[in-house]
Order: sequence, then structure tokens, then C-alpha cells
Amino acid sequence: MSYSLVTPSPATSVRAYLARLWDEPESRSTLMGLLGVLLIHLFLWLVAPHIFRFDSIEGVAARPHAAPQPFSIELAPETFTKPVTPPPPNRFVEANPDAPDNVPDRTNNFAAQNQQVAQEKPTPDGKSDMPALEGKPSESPPTQIVSGQLTKPIEHIEAQPPVDIQPAETTVAPPKAEQNPLPGFEKREGESKDSYGSNIAKIPEGPARPVAERVEGARDVPLIEGATSIQPAIDPKRPRTRPQVVKQQQVRPAILTENKFGTSNIGNIAVDAKWSNYGAYLQRMIDTVQVQWERILIESKTYPPSGSTVTVRFILNDEGRIAQIVDVVSHSTDQASRACVSGITDRAPYGPWTDDMKAILGTQQVMTFTFYYQ
Repeated sequence: MSYSLVTPSPATSVRAYLARLWDEPESRSTLMGLLGVLLIHLFLWLVAPHIFRFDSIEGVAARPHAAPQPFSIELAPETFTKPVTPPPPNRFVEANPDAPDNVPDRTNNFAAQNQQVAQEKPTPDGKSDMPALEGKPSESPPTQIVSGQLTKPIEHIEAQPPVDIQPAETTVAPPKAEQNPLPGFEKREGESKDSYGSNIAKIPEGPARPVAERVEGARDVPLIEGATSIQPAIDPKRPRTRPQVVKQQQVRPAILTENKFGTSNIGNIAVDAKWSNYGAYLQRMIDTVQVQWERILIESKTYPPSGSTVTVRFILNDEGRIAQIVDVVSHSTDQASRACVSGITDRAPYGPWTDDMKAILGTQQVMTFTFYYQ
């Protein structure tokens, strides 16, 4: 008996292998899972390009969209924009009130009015914001350019004018004039009418007049007979007011600081300065302190030593009140120090600050006043 072995074909072998796997339960479940995964991936590969396309499809009506509804947004100005505040003032100067009002192009000075720097005699190629001044040498820059006298009355103090009783005037008679007779008089000699003679002429020292005898007196007397002059009596305790040749300006008395380098602008003496509420407020306050300080010194009837100084540092709040006297540095007497402190505090409050002053200065400001006794 003989056997022959025939090699099966590959398709037959695959079918036989799959039949054996299908007969086993575990192999059958694995085979079904693999077949399901292959079918799902094949489906996605065929359908995905049509589902996830973004270009418009021809022939398909576009889906209607809702009409856009208008709305408005209001933002407060201070939400995204930082408020712009003007720069704080740099240096206060006391301008000349008689100079014309003129806004300078650029300056770091502020005052009670606008001014552009000028002076009567120009400085060649001068570029300074202060005019040339003659005064005392100082390391600090000048703040005053004119000096005068304040004559404004104090509002809440009624000043009683002093009783000025002039001494009685006296009538003064003119001095007696010297009178000299003429050099000589003719006289007759004897009884003959045809004979004449004369005395020896003696020339007088003064002017000769037709008088009989010489009268002693003063020479060079006005030739007005019977004239009298009225001479006012002088009371040494009440001297008369000295006549003012030059009109004083209505500004504070100043100790001018020497400034050699001025400006080339010609005009009434002035300084570069811009007006501000703070400058006008500070000028009124300084003038008020000046008048009150002088009044205290006049009423005290004593005057501190000449050349002495008193420096007062104090805090002024936004209500115009003196919140605190910080320090008093005195190079004079105790009376001089009290007069300076009273000159600042007696007339307070000086009025509330404006809104722009509060924005720049805050709620209070430390100030320093220096008083000079001359």
C-alpha cells in the first residue's frame, strides 16, 4: 500500500486555519473584534472627508443667521486714562505790579501776575530770567526785583490816626539894613551966595543912600520896607514828614540781591513769571504778614537791633490756618521773635485753597519766612 502526499494550496490552508479558529470560542471572539475594528476604520476613511469639510457645498441652501443687534459701551474717562496734573511750582518770585502783563514763553517762576523779563538798561547778550539788580551779594537767587512801601489798610483793625498838632507859627521881623550916607554934602562958605564948598568925601563900604546919619545893620537885606516873614516853629519831638521826591511803589520793602547778569529786553523792570492761583494767594499772604509785622513794631515803640534776623518755619493747611509753628531761629531779641510769630498768626486764617492748589500742594504746606531788621 502506498501513500502519496499532496501539498495543499495557500487558499485551502487559510480556510482550514480560519475554520479551526472559528471553532474555538476564544479565537472566534478575537477574530470578530479585529474584523469590527477594520470595518470602523474603513467607514471613517470613506465618510470623514465629506463630514468635516469647511467650504460651501453647491446646491445646498445656506443656513439663515440671526441679524446682529447693536449695543453701546460707555467707559468712564478715568478708567483707562491717568489724570494729568500740572507740574508743581518751582520758585516763587514777587513781580513788579507796574510792569505790563505778558505771558513768558518758558519759565520755572510763578508769581501773582504774568511777566516777561525786562530792564531799563539792557545787558548785551543777556539771557537771564531775572533783571540785573544792584544789591547785596548772596548765594541764593533773588526773589524780589523792586522795593517800596505797603499802604493798604488792615480790614479788621481800625487804625486811629494820630493827632497832629502843629506848633504855633512865629512872625519874624527882617533884620535892620545898614544905611550909609552919601559920600559928601555941599555947603556954602561965608555969606557970599556965589561961593560954594564941600566936605571931604569918604567912600562907605556898603551902598550909599541919601540919609543924614549912618545906621548900623546887616548888609544885603531885601529892599522891601516893612516886610515880615513867617517862620514855623520846629518841635523836635514831632518832626515833619520828609517830602517824597520819588513816588514809592506799593510793594513790600525789599533787600535786593545783586544780579550782574540780566537780560537784553528793554522796558520797565520785570521778571519772567507765570500767574497761578498759588502765586496770587502767596503774594496776598506775604503782604498781609508784612503789614501786620510793621504794625506790631510801631505799637511796641521799640525796635530790635539793626542787622538781626528771625526765621520762622510753620505749617499752613488747606483752610488757610496756621496748623503748627515748627521752628523759630532767632538772631535777635525775644521781643523780635514774638513780633515775627505774631505777624504770621494774628491775621490767620488766610482763606481756603483753590482746587488746583490742593491738587498740587495736598492738604498742607511747610513754609519758611525770614524777617530782617534794618
